[in-house]
Amino acid sequence: MTDINEKICSYITKNWLIPWLKEDKSQTSFAKNHGVEESTIRKIKSGEPYRIPVETLFKMCETRKISLSDFFKLINE
Repeated sequence: MTDINEKICSYITKNWLIPWLKEDKSQTSFAKNHGVEESTIRKIKSGEPYRIPVETLFKMCETRKISLSDFFKLINE
């Protein structure tokens, strides 16, 4: 079974962060846009185990205009 934190971080990295960076935008601007610290984004994309706080995930989902329940549906597809 895949760790839920790993699934969350992997989804954010692959589906949100990488496309952002491919548009020649910075990781810092991604963090600011999503209401979190850049250090949090570094932890999310590091590949190392990171337990993302619910508050952080909520802020990011709010920016993306999706609910937490919709986010969890997305990572389980």
